[in-house]
Amino acid sequence: MDSNVRPDSMARITTKELADAFIAEQVEAVRAQVGDKKVLLALSGGVDSSVVAALLIKAIGKQLVCVHVNHGLMRKNESENVIEVFKDGLDANLIYVDATDRFLDKLVDVSDPEKKRKIIGAEFIRVFEEEARKLDGIDYLAQGTIYPDIIESKKGIKAHHNDGGLPDDMKMELVEPVKFLYKDEVRVVGEALGLPHNMVYRQPFPGPGLGVRCLGAITRDRLHALREADAILREEFDKNGLAEKVWQYFIAIPDMKSVGQRNEKRYEGWPAIIRAVNTKDAMTATIEEIPYAVLHHITNRITREVEGINRVLYDITPKPTGTIEWE
Repeated sequence: MDSNVRPDSMARITTKELADAFIAEQVEAVRAQVGDKKVLLALSGGVDSSVVAALLIKAIGKQLVCVHVNHGLMRKNESENVIEVFKDGLDANLIYVDATDRFLDKLVDVSDPEKKRKIIGAEFIRVFEEEARKLDGIDYLAQGTIYPDIIESKKGIKAHHNDGGLPDDMKMELVEPVKFLYKDEVRVVGEALGLPHNMVYRQPFPGPGLGVRCLGAITRDRLHALREADAILREEFDKNGLAEKVWQYFIAIPDMKSVGQRNEKRYEGWPAIIRAVNTKDAMTATIEEIPYAVLHHITNRITREVEGINRVLYDITPKPTGTIEWE
């Protein structure tokens, strides 16, 4: 797509026919940009990077090298699922990098949200550059940047790992085929590309992952509690028919404790904050009214099953005034 086109004046992609036309246009554009060179893709397994992966595989096949970096801030079993879906299912040229300690060591005592985002984003690119040096002919870096990322970065609402967070010494040229699309359009394109429905309609997950949901300075014990609580929330949303009804739902855990009780003894623990919102473009969001019976059950499971958590709260703030993520 021509960089001079104003995305807010584009015809939006709402049908398979429009998606097919967009895909054909992008396939041609990517081939023209890349030629016979190789492209490195940050494959998180989220909707945006998955759609970009499928689009680039259609355009340039094995010239695409997918790298999945486990930064230690993934949801429970997420990296395992990425390997299963892409390497085993889609036969992607996939490299798996476990960089958990590398990322978490750099984040020790870092509490400012923007600093965390910048550190995680910059480290991502450095990992990709290292992987590129191990390969021949890697000249391009593909990213799943979408239009709301660009808007929010320009407005200073928050920094994005894939917009404005790249290190100055990055040697690769960017390939960003969906950067003028909104999230709902990316899903339409994903289905037109033949990706599995549950992958295309999987809820969004930020590039910094649980790093912006483990609020304040990240500690491994609180990160573990967050991962387990989030897994319970997702499991219960699946069981209760909420998974596809709600656009994004997750747990955030602040760096604070309150007194509670467990086994008839005083017990200090963190609160787990549930966030569940609906939106079409991520620019505004409304709150999902979760049935109280479901909330009670989720609360009971989290406080009983997750070590370190003794309260569950429900955030009912729309966007605006609250952003979707807490950080």
